Amino acid sequence: MKPTTIRRLDAFLGTPLCLLLTALRRLAAPLRRTPARRRPHKILFIKMTEQGAVVLAAGAIRKAAHMVGTENVYFLVFGENRPVVDVLGLIPSQNVIEVRHDSVPVFIADVLAALRRIRRLQVDTVVDLEFFARASAILAFCSGASLRAGHHPFHGDGPCRGDLMTHRVAYNPHIHTAMTYVALVESLKYDPAITPLPKIPAAELEEALVPPRFEPSAQETGAVRKLLETVGGRQPSPPIIILNPNASDMLPLRRWPLARFVELGRLIIDHYPSATLVVTGQAHERAQADDLVAAIGSPRCLNLAGRTSLRELLVLFANSQLLVTNDSGPPHFASMTDIDVVVLFGPETPRLFGPLGDRIHVLTADLACSPCVNVRNYRASPCRRNVCMEAISVTAVYERVRTILAARGFPSSSLP
Repeated sequence: MKPTTIRRLDAFLGTPLCLLLTALRRLAAPLRRTPARRRPHKILFIKMTEQGAVVLAAGAIRKAAHMVGTENVYFLVFGENRPVVDVLGLIPSQNVIEVRHDSVPVFIADVLAALRRIRRLQVDTVVDLEFFARASAILAFCSGASLRAGHHPFHGDGPCRGDLMTHRVAYNPHIHTAMTYVALVESLKYDPAITPLPKIPAAELEEALVPPRFEPSAQETGAVRKLLETVGGRQPSPPIIILNPNASDMLPLRRWPLARFVELGRLIIDHYPSATLVVTGQAHERAQADDLVAAIGSPRCLNLAGRTSLRELLVLFANSQLLVTNDSGPPHFASMTDIDVVVLFGPETPRLFGPLGDRIHVLTADLACSPCVNVRNYRASPCRRNVCMEAISVTAVYERVRTILAARGFPSSSLP
């Protein structure tokens, strides 16, 4: 399904379902005995969309594993995002539950199958990592879990998703998303009658700001170097600089103009005679990557779009010096390695969604209209021209590239 279809289904079908389930929950409440305070035994995370956000959830996953043991932590995710969960190495492979969304019937069938499996596993705790999506709240409620932590729209401060959580957490737009995810897990330690949760110092959540680590094997490194040699027709020479001109279909407004990537690529080729440029992307983005490589016009510029798995992409990051990218999944993946990352922000804010680590270099124009997408408008902007991205100049990006490469021992041959 297209992102717009998912949004519409969530809004127009999800809202009445959330209200109906809320009514059923309240009608059944007098018939239930007040349970004793429980602690989690099996924790399921729900995070269907956004690959980069899965990386930001690493701190929350580590916190849950400390509470119940790694073998008792589960993850529900869209099938195409499954490799991100696997590459984190924090959850046993057999504990990852996939849902496809090729079409509405396929989605419904997979959701029903997932709910049956969750109930068979006797999962007693669900942590809803989506912000104000209705589908994840519905899944949490229908899972049968007695403990459900998620964001609640207190006094209308978020889209209506009913009252389906036992541990109702206030969304805080002033702390990083990685900390927000840990707050959801932390809320499980407290009496659900306390609202909103969790009433703890934000500083206690900062452990989440340490990115997970990815260490490729020697065999993996050799295979990726061989791939670069095959595509380029020669052994690649450093510095290896990666250009990621893409952003997910969820938010195309995040794309820096392709012509800017062309100009940047030519500057790098001209002023770094030994540099190897690598353009990355998914398989369906290969044609655009071909156009970018052709426009840069150098045999030292290679196209790997659609040629690598996610794990191979991380190996490439681990063996390169610099990535220049739009705000999307790749900078979050890159944060797991020692590569320097120049990430361009516009419609969203790095204060909430910036990749973690001390090798992240953010460039943003900070327009008065930015960020125009947020968790309360389901990340749907009325904007039709991303001036916030156009306002980031090639000169500003190149200067940051030059400073980073100089610090790594690769001075430019001359000033532009």
